[in-house]
Amino acid sequence: MSHANAALTPRARARLGHFVVVQGYSLPQAAARFEVTYRTAQRWATRYAERLEQLRAAGQAGLPEPADLRDRSSRPHHQANRTPVRVVRRIVSLRLRKRLGPVELAALTGVPASTVHAVLTRCRLNRLSHIDRVTGELNKQVRRYEHERPGALLHADVKKLGNIPDGGGWRYLGRQQGDANRQAMANAGLVARTKWRGPKVGTAFVHTVLDDHSRVAYAEIHDDETAVTAVAVLHRAVAWFADRDVTVQRVLTDNGGAYRSHLWRDTCAALGITPKRTRPYRPQTNGKIERFHRTMANWAFDVFYPSEAARRAALPAWLHDYNHHRPHTAIARAVPISRLTNVAGQHS
Repeated sequence: MSHANAALTPRARARLGHFVVVQGYSLPQAAARFEVTYRTAQRWATRYAERLEQLRAAGQAGLPEPADLRDRSSRPHHQANRTPVRVVRRIVSLRLRKRLGPVELAALTGVPASTVHAVLTRCRLNRLSHIDRVTGELNKQVRRYEHERPGALLHADVKKLGNIPDGGGWRYLGRQQGDANRQAMANAGLVARTKWRGPKVGTAFVHTVLDDHSRVAYAEIHDDETAVTAVAVLHRAVAWFADRDVTVQRVLTDNGGAYRSHLWRDTCAALGITPKRTRPYRPQTNGKIERFHRTMANWAFDVFYPSEAARRAALPAWLHDYNHHRPHTAIARAVPISRLTNVAGQHS
């Protein structure tokens, strides 16, 4: 693709080549017609002629397309000082086995650390997250899982969002007006102040529960993330899924304080649910609900809300659209509710 200030786009290059090669005009005439230098007109006319000759030699009819005249790569065909293959293999081997950085690998292989880093980047080993921590092998694919039926596993987590001040937040109004709205609430005594006298608008905690198989989501907004609140949300979520003929067997959470509490453990036992937690510092295990939170940003940030109450009031409608109408790419573009069975009105 040509750069923004290029005189000729690929389509214009094809027209210039046709003007010279097919219509028979001279290069000076083409340069004047397309307002480029003689050398530029010569370059693209030559490229056009070469491509036309290739088509004729292959027995193909037609003329060169604009795509045939795109910019070629400036990378050289041969690199004289390229790192030898045996050195590259040794760097890769040490990286996979010992997980050393460029400086340590440079000391072991006898090449500069900058060269080691270039080799690791070229081999997609510059980040240790690309290497499996258990086997030491390169992660060529993202390992995915999905339970076979609804209720076999629920994902639970909390998403923190800053409250919107009355009049609107900074995302739509800008920092200056957003801060002014926050200050106005503090001056009116509607919110508290921090010890630095700044307005303390507060935080909204969105407690979300997501079914692993169907991706059907349940969410509530609260002002805290304590174990008492998390347990109450779990009770209502289990009842909500039970109304849709879904029996919950397991629930997967991170290692937050609410989910490590005895109250959470005892509640799960009383409900007949097996609690599970992700490995510390490994949010990928609970990736489905993390991805749901990213989708939930459409509700949280992509619409103007004049107040926090307006945003909270819009959540049920957004959840209904997500569960009943929005195609989900991870389940073959089906809507999540279609993966549940015996839902009222599902087959009507």
